[in-house]
Amino acid sequence: MPFALTPSYEDNPRLQSLIDNLRNYLNGELAEYETKLGLTQESHYTREMLEPVWRRCRELGFYGIHLPTELGGQNLTYTELAALKEEVGASPRVLSMSVLGDMGGPLRAGSIFQYATEYQLEKYLLPVLRGEKACCFSLTENDAGSDVRGMLTTATPDGVGWRLNGHKVFSSAGPFADFSVLIAKMASDSEDDGPDSYSAFLIDLDSPGCTVADGDVPMSGQHIEADIILDDCYVGPEQLLGSLGEGLRIGLGRVTVNRLLHCPTALGGARRALELSLEYSKTRQVQGAPLAMLQSIQHKLADMATDYYAARSMTYDALAALDAGRRPRIEAFMCKLFVAEKAFAIADHAVQIHGKSGVVRGSEIESLFQRLRMFRILTGSSEIQKNGIARQLLTS
Repeated sequence: MPFALTPSYEDNPRLQSLIDNLRNYLNGELAEYETKLGLTQESHYTREMLEPVWRRCRELGFYGIHLPTELGGQNLTYTELAALKEEVGASPRVLSMSVLGDMGGPLRAGSIFQYATEYQLEKYLLPVLRGEKACCFSLTENDAGSDVRGMLTTATPDGVGWRLNGHKVFSSAGPFADFSVLIAKMASDSEDDGPDSYSAFLIDLDSPGCTVADGDVPMSGQHIEADIILDDCYVGPEQLLGSLGEGLRIGLGRVTVNRLLHCPTALGGARRALELSLEYSKTRQVQGAPLAMLQSIQHKLADMATDYYAARSMTYDALAALDAGRRPRIEAFMCKLFVAEKAFAIADHAVQIHGKSGVVRGSEIESLFQRLRMFRILTGSSEIQKNGIARQLLTS
C-alpha cells in the first residue's frame, strides 16, 4: 500500500468511481447545504436538517451502500467500505457521519438485519434504509461501559411481553432517532432465563414509559447523545430482536469487524490533520521564511506521516484478511490500539504546529484533536485493546 495523502484506487475502478463521487458530494453539495444552514460542530441537529441529507445520500447510492444488492446496497467488501469511511473521516463536513448512515442510519443499525423478522424489517429497518426513520443503539449505562454485564436495565415478563426499567446513556443519534436497539438484562424471576441472560429489543422511543432526555455533551461539542429512560415501558413479543438470551451476542456481535471498521474514520481524521499541518507550515511565515523551513517542524511532519502510513497499512492488511474469510482477532485489537494512539499523536503534533491558531475554539484543528482524543476511549479503550492482545497471545 503506497503512501498518499489523497489515496487512489486505480486497481479497483468501481471503488475509485465511488470515492470520486463521494469527494464531490462532500466538498460540493453537502458543503453548500451546511453553509446555507450555518451549521457548526456544536449545532443542535433537527430531523428537518437531517432527513434531506439521508434521502439525498440514498439517491446517490451512499446510504446503505455496504448492504447486499437486494437491500439496495452494492455489497461492498470490508476494504471498500473502509476506504469510503476514511474519506468521510477526512472531510471537514459537519454532517459527514450521516452520508454513509453512521449516525442513525444503516451503518448504525449494523448487523441486526440478519436477526430481524419480516415484521421488524418492514416496520423498522427498511424505513431506515429509505431515510424515513433513524435508529440508535442503547447498551451503555453510567456503571456499565466496558463491563456491560454491570447493566441494571431489566426486562420483566408481563403476559406475552416484558416491562423494561432502566437508564441508558450515550445513545448516539438518540436525539433524533425513532427507535432504539436496546439491550436489557432479563429479570431474575424469569423462569426461562437465568440472572445472567440478556436480550435485545426494538423500542419505539415515543412509547409510554420511554423518555428521551438530553445526554451528556462529549468533548467534541456535538449534540448527538441521548439518555433513554425506561419506566415500566411495555414491549411486545414482536419487538424482541433475535431470541431470548441473545442480547449480548447481538449487541457485541461482529466485534472484530466493528473494531476494524472504526479505524478508517480515525485514519481519515489523522490524514486531515496532517494535510492541514502541511498547508499551514508552508504558508505561515516566521522571521521571513515559511514555518516548514524549521527542522523541528519538519521532524514533526515526518513523524506524523510515518505514523499515518504505518497505522493505515496495518488496518487495511487486517481488512484484507477479513475479506479473505479469515478472522484477524488479535490484529483487530492491535489496529484499534495503534490507530487510536497514533491518530491522537498526529492531532497533538498538528495543534503544536498550528500554535495559537491550533487552540482557537471552533477551529478545525481543535475539532480533530477532540475527536481523535475521544477515539482512544470510544469503542473500547486502549487499555481494553491491550488486554485483548495479551489474552490472545497467552491463549494461542
